[in-house]
Amino acid sequence: MVLWLLLSASAQAVGESRCTLSAKEVRLNVQISDMASAEGNVTITIYPDDANQFLAKKGKIARQRVPTVMPVTTACFAVPAPGLYAIAVYHDANDDHDFNRSFIGMPKEGFGFSRNPKTALGLPDFSEVRFEAHAGNNPVEIKLNYR
Repeated sequence: MVLWLLLSASAQAVGESRCTLSAKEVRLNVQISDMASAEGNVTITIYPDDANQFLAKKGKIARQRVPTVMPVTTACFAVPAPGLYAIAVYHDANDDHDFNRSFIGMPKEGFGFSRNPKTALGLPDFSEVRFEAHAGNNPVEIKLNYR
């Protein structure tokens, strides 16, 4: 029982959904829109200001999988300090915890990034998705893209 409580506490510390922080703490209130359906979940991943960590397996600061809610799915993150961050999102409609792609590598599920860069071919450059977060509340709106 004690081990389970310790594991639960450490899992919540990364990406905990707390929106009632003091004014000195940093919150990212992420709002995702343009989902194709209310199926599955939306997976939101927060990255630090480091291009080498962006989209890397172990590069994240926090991740939440939240049930898809139409027309806007929301999540709140407490991040370590004011500074630059980046967010990547995908609509995991089949709830398999994987960003599904076609046999040629094209996305089969909706996706998006902070600052909503154009993604006609390939991934956006890290400089296109970085944003500055300050103490207090930081709303971040992301619109999903489907191919």
